[in-house]
Amino acid sequence: MIQLLRVDHRLLHGQVAFSWTASLGADCILIANDGVMKDDLKKTTMKLSKPSGVKLVMKNLEDSIGAINSGVTDKYKLFVIVESVTDAVKIAESCEQIRHINIGGVKKVENGQQLSKTVWVTEEEKNGLRKVIDRGVDVDIRLVPSDRTINVARIL
Repeated sequence: MIQLLRVDHRLLHGQVAFSWTASLGADCILIANDGVMKDDLKKTTMKLSKPSGVKLVMKNLEDSIGAINSGVTDKYKLFVIVESVTDAVKIAESCEQIRHINIGGVKKVENGQQLSKTVWVTEEEKNGLRKVIDRGVDVDIRLVPSDRTINVARIL
């Protein structure tokens, strides 16, 4: 069962690995990212960052979507992490199981709009978020679980 789909340009790091994983009760983290699969150093860093007792799986986006839709991930309390809003929208549009997207940190982008202190999005990403929100997916912004929730639907 998917606990959460999170957007964080840093992917797996202390705040995500420990605060979010513990808060969600996740027993498996899926890093869905094309770039990580091509970078051995990033893969090693991700492996070192995971909490003990939690399974870590790294797949490209298409394989992640396939795994989620096949049901092979259903036995886990799954925490999915992607690098960008675009990737989150792609997964949410392809996987009906995604009911909640949390946006944590997205780097400043050229021609982007700042939604919060830590989140920048392009017009295309805003349109993608509107589509998934219209399909009933909750989208919020929070760095850590204890932060106040910013409802993205209200600020778009």
